[in-house]
Formats: sequence, C-alpha cells, structure tokens
Amino acid sequence: MSRGFVKEDDLEHAGTDLPERPISPHPNYVTPHGLKQLQQQASELEQERLPLAQRKEDPVAQQRLAMIDRDLRYLQARLESAILVDPAAQPADTVLFGATVDVEDEDGEPHSFMIVGEDETDIATNRVSWVSPLAKALIGQKVGDSVVWHRPAGDLELEIIAIRY
Repeated sequence: MSRGFVKEDDLEHAGTDLPERPISPHPNYVTPHGLKQLQQQASELEQERLPLAQRKEDPVAQQRLAMIDRDLRYLQARLESAILVDPAAQPADTVLFGATVDVEDEDGEPHSFMIVGEDETDIATNRVSWVSPLAKALIGQKVGDSVVWHRPAGDLELEIIAIRY
C-alpha cells in the first residue's frame, strides 16, 4: 500500500489499541500472598507509567503506556473482586483453598502442590489454580484419600500424604 493511502494519525496510534485482558468468570479467591502480589504489580506499573505519560510525542512510549494502562485496568478489576482467604483459618484435615498438599503418584514419586488463586498460579513453584483439574480433584479430600488427576497426558492416581496450611 502506498503511503498516500495511510493517514499520519493512524501511524502514530499503531499498537495503542490493545484488546483488554480477559477477566475470569470464577470468584477471585486470593491468599494473603496473592493479594500482596496483585498490589505490588499495580504499584510497579504505576511507577513505570509516570515517566511514560510525559513522553506524548514518543510512539514507543505511547505503545508501552497503552500496555501499562490495559494491565492496570486488569489489576484494578482483580483487586476490586478479590476475596481474601486466610489459609490458617481453613480446617487442617481437609484440602481447601490455600492448602499445600503432599501427594504420592502411582510410581511412589512424591509431589507437592499449593492451591492458590488464578493470578497466583506458577507451575515452576507448584502453585496451581483452585479451578485447575488437579485442584478440583484434591479439594475436599483428606489424608489417605486417593484421587484421579485427569491430565491431557493421561489420568494419574494420587494418594494424599499430608495437608499443610
């Protein structure tokens, strides 16, 4: 396309119309750690936003500003809908939100998972969302119970060894 058919204004605003981050339809349960995490992310974005807002003529800064504003809207919505759950107040004998669950798989291999809010999920640290198939299999169970974890790689039977809050 020739530049004759492109409005200058279109070039200046390229990349600033970003789709909104989707908000989960599930209740937004958070642990105290998860709430602090959301607040910290919002604070860091606010700090990054301040100098960018001054650079109105810089299209790269404006694109980054649009991304920050979108992420701040998401975080604000998540903070407003947060339902704080104190893991220490949960019954210690049942797997519920906030529990760290030690399990043993069919091969006798030990695993440990913490059931957290959707924004806290981090598979690298074994933090799984309360709406994940694994958490759904574990929630409501007790030590000694066996559950089936329905995975894309195939079902896996897990025995609950310990529950910690």
